Amino acid sequence: MSSMTFSPDVSTSLPASERVAIERWKQGASEAGADKVAVETPVALAYNGVSHTVMLASPTDLEDFALGFSLTEGIIETPRQLRDIEVETREDGMVVQMTIATERFLMLQDHRRSMAGRTGCGLCGADSLDQVVRDLPPVAAEVRFAPDALQRAAADLGGWQSLQRETGATHAAAWMDPSSKILCVREDVGRHNALDKLIGALARRGIDGAAGGVLVTSRASYEMVQKTVAAGAPLLAAVSAPTALAIERAQDWNLTLVGFLRPGSHVAYSHGWRLATTVPKERIA
Repeated sequence: MSSMTFSPDVSTSLPASERVAIERWKQGASEAGADKVAVETPVALAYNGVSHTVMLASPTDLEDFALGFSLTEGIIETPRQLRDIEVETREDGMVVQMTIATERFLMLQDHRRSMAGRTGCGLCGADSLDQVVRDLPPVAAEVRFAPDALQRAAADLGGWQSLQRETGATHAAAWMDPSSKILCVREDVGRHNALDKLIGALARRGIDGAAGGVLVTSRASYEMVQKTVAAGAPLLAAVSAPTALAIERAQDWNLTLVGFLRPGSHVAYSHGWRLATTVPKERIA
């Protein structure tokens, strides 16, 4: 990672929330007031001077976001293939200018697709069916997580969600070690963006995603599964439900997928053998 150049954080972030005037109605009466709301900003990602996609995102941790997106979308294979990154603030949004290795840029040009990202939209812009499911190797990590540890991490996650407490409008993605210690959290108005930011943050810090698990404050869609597998993490635990395709791919990719992670309970949908109290059954390699 030493060859990668990052622009200073102080010049690359906008406020993630802003104060707005409101009229609050309660118990038959209304009054003027103010509230904090989450900022949603167009963020353009450009590679070697060519714009690739525009996403709507929280305007923070954009270098983490760009690196994580580049890795989980297969645009680069390792962080070192991202040579340089610079975040520009413009009147109409943010632009992340990235320089990637020549061979990866040529490959990107060969498979380039024009995407228009929307909050909560995972597969916007895929122009053929074979772009939907990536060919990824199964997760190799055999790290196990005690159910109690998973519960502790879920209980601790709220303390890390400062933007959610302020606005009530953002998702979080967290990385925990097997002992339940949360080591990194990223927030965003979009659940996919939050996960990409987390994966980018881990990569920037040289943390091996395979050594722990991912917690998300959303449902577990297929793409959330794919991004977790791309990061090598063996566990994805979501507070809400998984989709059928997410479960199917988690089975194929040897990922432990947990849904409905709530106080005192959760549901294992695939590869529950990684949860220490589960009796090992047949496993898909």
